[in-house]
Order: sequence, then structure tokens, then C-alpha cells
Amino acid sequence: MTLGFAGARQQTELCNESLMLEKLPACGKFFEEMMKKVDSKKWCNLTEFIMYYDNFTQCTEREANNASCFWPNPLAEGFITGIHKQFFSNCTSEKVHWEDPPDEILITLILIPVMLTCAMITLVVWCSKRSDILV
Repeated sequence: MTLGFAGARQQTELCNESLMLEKLPACGKFFEEMMKKVDSKKWCNLTEFIMYYDNFTQCTEREANNASCFWPNPLAEGFITGIHKQFFSNCTSEKVHWEDPPDEILITLILIPVMLTCAMITLVVWCSKRSDILV
């Protein structure tokens, strides 16, 4: 590695993908062992295992860098996605299904601003014709 413009690191070696793919499973194995300590019903609650996941992320980044690979990269992302499928496949978020309100409420919500606008216009026109009283 060398320092380039403004101290940014530049990659001078080619990524050793086979070395990276050989080392990443150790990160996954360690994460798997740590997740055994967490009740599987709590796997969808990130606060229960955030430290384990942070260690897993740092491990994958370290192993990618040791193999002279950028992180994240498609191979590392594929490995991480596999871990996600293994542990978090049942953690889908429920999507909110939006519905229009009943017609009575919708008509009321539309008519109130329209009527207020008409009333304000009427008031402005009436006051402008009666400017002699306002002065």
C-alpha cells in the first residue's frame, strides 16, 4: 500500500480473492458461535447481538484488507448476504398498507379548506369595497 493524494490509501497489489474466500468463513463461524448465545426468538432484535455483528463486520473487513481487497466487495457482500439469510431470513419488516379514509371523512377534509378559501376571498373583496370605513 502507498499513500496517494491527500493521504488516501491506494491499492498497489491485486486482490487475492481465493485467500479472502478462504478466510471469511472463520468470521462467519465465530459469528455463528456467538449467535448461539442469543435466543433465536431475539435474532430480529439488533440490540441483542449488535456487538457480535460489529465483530463479524470488522472481521470480514480485516480479512478482505489482509487479502489486498477492497471492502465491501462483491464476494464479501455475497458472503455477508449468506450469513443474513442464515440468521435473519425471518426478520422481514411488516409493510404498512395505506388506505383512503371513508368518503365522508375525505369529503370533509377536502371541503373545509375550499370553503375557508372562498370565505377569505369574500372577506377580502368585501373589505376592499368598504375601505372608507377602515380608514
